[in-house]
Amino acid sequence: MEKRFSDMSEYELKQAIAEFNEKAKKAEQMGIVNEFAVYERKAMMAKAYLLNPADFKPDEIYEIGNNPDELFKISYMNGTFAWGWRGDSNELEAFPISMLGKKREGRN
Repeated sequence: MEKRFSDMSEYELKQAIAEFNEKAKKAEQMGIVNEFAVYERKAMMAKAYLLNPADFKPDEIYEIGNNPDELFKISYMNGTFAWGWRGDSNELEAFPISMLGKKREGRN
């Protein structure tokens, strides 16, 4: 049985991320898009456990990834997930905090 990310040490998380990145690279080279996306997402989830959720606060606005045109406003935090709204959407969404990029000032 695999260990949960929340039960892993920092070293174990970094090892898992490296393994997922390697598997994603191989899947991409073989043209297996679905498998590539799965490993890329697993790496992103593991990275979230290397960050401190307390650094992310409600009402703060972040870029999604490194895209300055896509903004996300946090409504509340639940573990390593930030819940809130993307852009002008009225639909509540959740992102692992590792997917949030640079913090932005101003209103969403």
